[in-house]
Amino acid sequence: MGTTYSVKVVAPSDRFDAKALQQQIDERLVEINQEMSTYIADSELSRFNQSQAGDWFPVSAELAEVVALAKKISEDSDGAFDVTVGPMVNLWNFGPDHHPEKVPTDAAIAAALANIGDDKLEVRLDPPALKKSVDGLYVDLSAIAKGYGVDKIAELVAAAGVDAYMVEIGGEVRAAGRKPDVSPWRIAIEKPIPGTRAIQQILELSDESLATSGDYRNFFEVDGQTFSHTIDPKTGRPLAHTLASVSVLHDDCAAADALATTLMVLGPDRGYNWAEEHKLAVLLLIRGEDGPVVRRTSLWPQSGE
Repeated sequence: MGTTYSVKVVAPSDRFDAKALQQQIDERLVEINQEMSTYIADSELSRFNQSQAGDWFPVSAELAEVVALAKKISEDSDGAFDVTVGPMVNLWNFGPDHHPEKVPTDAAIAAALANIGDDKLEVRLDPPALKKSVDGLYVDLSAIAKGYGVDKIAELVAAAGVDAYMVEIGGEVRAAGRKPDVSPWRIAIEKPIPGTRAIQQILELSDESLATSGDYRNFFEVDGQTFSHTIDPKTGRPLAHTLASVSVLHDDCAAADALATTLMVLGPDRGYNWAEEHKLAVLLLIRGEDGPVVRRTSLWPQSGE
């Protein structure tokens, strides 16, 4: 997934084999990567991306499950979340195909847009398979696979008999139970400030997931203009609004991961209204006209620092 992970568990040391669990976690992450990574040339997803249009392409049940969830969120958001945006992510230098940072031409953007659209991707759960209607369709699950990985590792840890744990992959988090001192897990949400690390809020997390999406870490500048890694599937261009960061609380980390990106694309007003309509617990951090960040929340817990 091109990122790091962290797993913390609360378990009695005399009856718990940490090394065995570590090996199981590593093996499970390798499996998920082999299914969903665009950084691995022979992963299931990479092989589907390289395939031609027309026929059903057999995949694992897990890959089909993630694509089905992605398509559901795409439908609910009128295409704001779209995993077929992969060609545009690559065109803007944010995918696995690294090349010098530069702004694509209008013609290149138009050409890439012709291969983008959730309606060009089909998923079947039984037997699990994917199908594309255009050869150039390229699926990128980077906005949902990390959260899915968190869910799967959390399930693995729980199956090992651990009731209290914190699982984090690339900043997406799921926590259960409490720490040995009976206090909840405390997760920091960052201020959306490029080039520095500062805490916006500390959130107490127990038996739920937290995902954050923002424009302040992965970006590049050309001639004084900043281009962030989140691409609007409708325009084929990086986001240009004032919403700097979105955090989502949800039972399911895969959904939280995808919903955070969805709200980033929708922006400060449409995103807030959509979150209210779908009864989501969200924290929006919006850049004010005079510089300070403005908080906007929906069903967000009031506790925390």
